[in-house]
Amino acid sequence: MREGIYIHIPYCQRKCKYCDFLSFTNFDNVEKYITYLIREIEIFPPHEISSIFIGGGTPSAIDGVYIEKIMAALKKYIKDEIEITIEANPNSLTEKKVLSYKRAGINRISMGAQSSNDTILKTIGRLHKREDVFKAVKLIKKYGFTNFNLDFMLDLPGQTLEDIKNTLEDIKILNPEHISYYSLILEDGTPLKKEYLEGKIKIPPVKKDRQMYRYLVKNLEKIGYKQYETSNFAKNFPSSHNLSYWKLKDYIGYGLNAHSNLGLKRFYNTGNFEEYFSLIDQNKKPTLEVENLTKKDRINEYFIMGLRLTEGIDLLEASKKFEMDLFSYYKEAIENNIKYKTLIKKENKIFLTTYGKDVANQVELDFMK
Repeated sequence: MREGIYIHIPYCQRKCKYCDFLSFTNFDNVEKYITYLIREIEIFPPHEISSIFIGGGTPSAIDGVYIEKIMAALKKYIKDEIEITIEANPNSLTEKKVLSYKRAGINRISMGAQSSNDTILKTIGRLHKREDVFKAVKLIKKYGFTNFNLDFMLDLPGQTLEDIKNTLEDIKILNPEHISYYSLILEDGTPLKKEYLEGKIKIPPVKKDRQMYRYLVKNLEKIGYKQYETSNFAKNFPSSHNLSYWKLKDYIGYGLNAHSNLGLKRFYNTGNFEEYFSLIDQNKKPTLEVENLTKKDRINEYFIMGLRLTEGIDLLEASKKFEMDLFSYYKEAIENNIKYKTLIKKENKIFLTTYGKDVANQVELDFMK
């Protein structure tokens, strides 16, 4: 049995205006937190690790020695060469930390660039500037990290097609292996949502969003990036960890508020430090809630996730996985979406069309039963 591993580092130098993830700007208890996180791994160990993703928060905001300690605790469960990713921000990535990551066995860095426009970066509360991304990438390459990702965002305040063109020029120069381009979601309770509701910022309208997205997909392909998922592009190495989520593989989350999914059980950890420490002191997994999923739940999730993938969904493979005839189960949904030109069926596979990607949320609803 193999599981993907997610490690949550809930610390940030400053919280970005759009972010609703659990993170803290007070670093006083970092050492204690890492000690307890390692104890959690010991109490509830994985079987064999298929991939590791260290996220947050901002993992690069804490000392690299803590990352080395976490990786040392996981090392015994790694049986072969796997993808090991750490998230980083350009402003907090130092030479000392990069060397720590190298010693720890990390082989992939995912860096939050978000935009090449300094005005936009300031508006959304980022601490770095465009030039910091170039400096950080130079540092990454210096120590042999050839497999690295740059995260960018669409639908940012004031963003235009010209910004996308400028970012593509930067991508050509920086030459990352992987690009993620996610659309901004204005989450309730975030400063950016408040500014939007007060009319202080404007978000690109849907028509502009689609124009920028299509331009992006077309031109990333021209410079060698194959789209393998709605928001992800790679030259040679798609993210195996992210693919495990989209293909419903088992994963275990360690740390504050970390989520796990094993078979038909989904559970997540408490987001309260004191409760987290207390439960681990009792040699318990610091789980807040367990959700028991049905086979029907998993089939729905499989199709929602699978439709995001460029390779689509293999109905024959899915029918074997769930031990039922999914050709018949989804016959009406497939035929209707082919009729409305949102879906293509080729042999055993179904894929979203270009138009289907624009209305993907509606298509997904047709496959919810």
